[in-house]
Amino acid sequence: MFDLTGQKALIVGVANDQSIAYGIAAALRRQGADLAITYLNEKAEPHVRPLAEALGAEIIAPLDVRNGDETEALFDEISRRWGRLDTLVHSIAFCPKDDLHGRVIDCSSEGFGLAMDISVHSFLRLIRKSEPLMHEGGTCMTVSFYGAEKVVEHYNVMGPVKAALEAVTRYAAAELGPKRISVHALSPGPLKTRAASGIAEFDDLLNAAAERAPTHLLATIEDVGAYAAFLASREAANVTGGVHAIDGGYSIIG
Repeated sequence: MFDLTGQKALIVGVANDQSIAYGIAAALRRQGADLAITYLNEKAEPHVRPLAEALGAEIIAPLDVRNGDETEALFDEISRRWGRLDTLVHSIAFCPKDDLHGRVIDCSSEGFGLAMDISVHSFLRLIRKSEPLMHEGGTCMTVSFYGAEKVVEHYNVMGPVKAALEAVTRYAAAELGPKRISVHALSPGPLKTRAASGIAEFDDLLNAAAERAPTHLLATIEDVGAYAAFLASREAANVTGGVHAIDGGYSIIG
């Protein structure tokens, strides 16, 4: 694929070896990138650390994006050890279960605010911390879903949340373009990840997506990783602000 030798990449969102973030991390590493990988908390660390070590991650650190001290410590370590950052991958989302499973109009203000903070504003916070380290340009990526654009049954409040994520991707791309920092949203079709399993009737959504997609195949984390490796490469330096469908054509069917 694309040569990323010597690039420095921060991956936020690895939970296990089925995570989209893990697929991206593995692809970037195969192409030569050096990795920093975060884990959410002590409970998550035993699941994430062995994966990070197997990928040869040079930095493995805790990061709850709501914790300002952990964010500062992470970027201090990146600055101290690397002095720069080339790629940021943000692959996290959250909504309280009761709000996620209810109607959008019944979503509590607290649940909506928490979903927006963790799923959307945290991307902006991480971009803001990454910007000073991207001295010669860089790439920032997040993960969206077709439910941001069209109503997908059972996706509920995450649809508006992902729509906001796609909007901030465009605005951030416009603001950072002069610094040669590109910003992207990757939009795979339904994937069987730990995070997605919280969506009601998710197996039905998977089956419907495979039936709907022209290829009749669901995207894999390897598919997403390959696309992310391209976007992180010099060859994609003039591509920015897009929502990139990686879904077997799922999103083109009416």
